[in-house]
Amino acid sequence: MKKALKIDPIMHRWCVASLTDAIEAGLHEEENRLKTEQSVLGLDARDEVTLHELLASTLHAASYGVHREVRYPKARKHRRRSVGDRCDLVLTPDGRTLEVPETASTLFEDETAVALEDAFWLEVKVVSQFTEVGGNPAYSSNLLSTVREDVTKLSMDKGILHAGLLILLFTATAEIADHDLGIWQDKCLEKGLPIAAPTSRVIPISDRLGNQFCTARIYPVRHY
Repeated sequence: MKKALKIDPIMHRWCVASLTDAIEAGLHEEENRLKTEQSVLGLDARDEVTLHELLASTLHAASYGVHREVRYPKARKHRRRSVGDRCDLVLTPDGRTLEVPETASTLFEDETAVALEDAFWLEVKVVSQFTEVGGNPAYSSNLLSTVREDVTKLSMDKGILHAGLLILLFTATAEIADHDLGIWQDKCLEKGLPIAAPTSRVIPISDRLGNQFCTARIYPVRHY
């Protein structure tokens, strides 16, 4: 039996369901375009970085400000900007810019920018049951191990108040995705990882590799 997840009140300033709706709409639109073009390759053949680009474009079209590969707040203790972990997508409302703390009290400071703690920090992980070479032997390990690392990064940074993990899971059936994400969720809770109740959308896709569904699920991430 799946363990119950509580809604986190700190997330009230960001509607995770609206984010998921925007992502669903963008994935549907791209899937329909691929069908019309009779493309040999589908969404599930794209690498993670290419899907990040699609997600960024989709969320930008939904009026969010989208900032890619932004350094985590705690990484900013390092003066070199090349040092430290980066978040896949950082979102701001109404297309606004994101604060750059290094420019505070300088001529380059943007007083209308959104503070880092007011933005929504979204890590993205893509896992496929089937790949271009057949069944994915790393499917379980990618889902059950690698993905949890992002939850830890988000929850341990005191400079982040609003965060989530988006999992794009490509599977043969929607039931497989729901089952496997349920196992992932339970294991996260058993380890004490601070995830909250998710929002989920299912997008049917053409069967090119063996996957027929893309499940887009966002888990809000709280702090330890």
